[in-house]
Amino acid sequence: MRINEVSFSGARHFEGYGPGFFRLGGEVREGHLLVSDAGVAAWGGYDDADAIVALASRIDFVLLGTGGEMGQIPAVLRRAVEAAGIGVEIMSTPSACRTYNVLLSEGRRVAAAVIAI
Repeated sequence: MRINEVSFSGARHFEGYGPGFFRLGGEVREGHLLVSDAGVAAWGGYDDADAIVALASRIDFVLLGTGGEMGQIPAVLRRAVEAAGIGVEIMSTPSACRTYNVLLSEGRRVAAAVIAI
């Protein structure tokens, strides 16, 4: 087995999550979050496409965490984000957190918009 040290290039990554909260870089944040190399911010959920669109020059796609289970997102949110040239990947919030960390460690231009569990 080969073990590699993971590097996140200074960007904050998910260290954990639980009912209503996330832990990133040793800090606990409550509620829905938008996480990217630009930082960690509260996210207004499915009605807040503007926060994701504002990252268009920094990211290629966003991982949308829909809570404890994978679910659908409103079509208006998907259209707004895709119109800005940002790809959308929908998955459960736990999957989005794990996937974000992997892609971030690979140097990918990604954000995670996650609904708290």
